Amino acid sequence: MAAEVRARIMAGDLAPGTQLPSTAHLVAEFGVSNTTVQKALAVLKAEGYLSSRQGKGVYVRDRQPFRVEVGAYFAPAPGGYSYELLEVGEVPAPSAVAAGFGIADGDRVLLRRRLLRHGGRPVEVEWSYYPLELASGTELAGSQRIPGGAHRVLADLGYDVLHFADAVSSRMPTSEEVDLLVLPEVPVIRQFRVAYSHDDRPVEVSVLVKGSHLYELVYRMPA
Repeated sequence: MAAEVRARIMAGDLAPGTQLPSTAHLVAEFGVSNTTVQKALAVLKAEGYLSSRQGKGVYVRDRQPFRVEVGAYFAPAPGGYSYELLEVGEVPAPSAVAAGFGIADGDRVLLRRRLLRHGGRPVEVEWSYYPLELASGTELAGSQRIPGGAHRVLADLGYDVLHFADAVSSRMPTSEEVDLLVLPEVPVIRQFRVAYSHDDRPVEVSVLVKGSHLYELVYRMPA
């Protein structure tokens, strides 16, 4: 029952602000007990899909999923995107990152970790890694936000980002992700992205994590 109602909400068949039918109606529709209905609704409330209004009933969350355009950089703007820089430093490359760059596990790379917000709401945690031979001594290694984004710096260095490849998966969040993204009990969407320059050279590897309950990814690509 929870899966069916969740699917209707995500499809837009149950619009934001819509009141759910009565418990008796749901019992009849799904052929389950009153207890089962209450358990299903509790799951959806915990996930952020439903909310209760005292004395009025149960309602669909008050907004549709935020559609996140998949792109390399979102320009900050009042009421739009903004970035909070959480960490900058040299770190051993995690295995997946090392594979993305074609280097050995544990080789040193530069990490820039950021929190992306939209309209003040946390949208995404980003871990972006760069080869030290490209990033050392540049704005990428600095502890300030970068006007125009990291790809502008790479372009200035002669390494224009020409395309990127995303591997998209889902998993349960870490405690840090729960705190940063203010998540209910929901999985996260994980994008593992490798950005390539000339001659298919990987110049950036990123892990992008966002909540699955309020966000959709929008890809636009040539047919």
